[in-house]
Amino acid sequence: MALTTFVKINSVTNLTDARYGAGMYVDLLGFNLDRTAQNYISPEQFKEISGWVSGVDFVGEFSHETNPAILEILKNYPAINGIEYDRIEPLKAFVGKGYTLLYKMNLEEVRQIEPEVSNMLAESGIIFHIVSLEEVLSQDDLEVIKKLAKNCRVLLGTGINPENVQKLVDELGIIGISLSGSDEIKPGLKDMDQLSEILEKLEKED
Repeated sequence: MALTTFVKINSVTNLTDARYGAGMYVDLLGFNLDRTAQNYISPEQFKEISGWVSGVDFVGEFSHETNPAILEILKNYPAINGIEYDRIEPLKAFVGKGYTLLYKMNLEEVRQIEPEVSNMLAESGIIFHIVSLEEVLSQDDLEVIKKLAKNCRVLLGTGINPENVQKLVDELGIIGISLSGSDEIKPGLKDMDQLSEILEKLEKED
């Protein structure tokens, strides 16, 4: 059964999340490829996880803070076909090279974004991935996101819960949402409640 909107699972660290996401027909599974990150996935771990799932694209997640040599790193992850980065100019270098591209920005910065940035994203086809540590979206936030979504492809990764997810997608004009995976309690065992409740709300009826 397909979902009603585009979905990315962020920073997958285990096979449970990966298999569940693929089984629910999400579009993208993200893997943090920054070596210094707590949820870093090594080439060996990525190969082990990705080898068990199909029908979904894999995104390498990077941060400018570690100044990654993205192309060199991706040589060790041949199944990766998407790149997420928090700087636009380096990301633009990958336009037209066959990757799904996502520009990640915190909502706090998005509030002050210049119109030229969204225009650049629209022209290049890069997805604008908006995230935040805040759990609640204010009315001002909603207006900013809605305005941006009229000009470029917005993926929303904050303020989402089972009760509001479909309303956000319908009313904001975003292309979809992103959700975060979590660590396993032990191999094969984890609490999937929040993730599963949201995705089940997005299932298309037969």
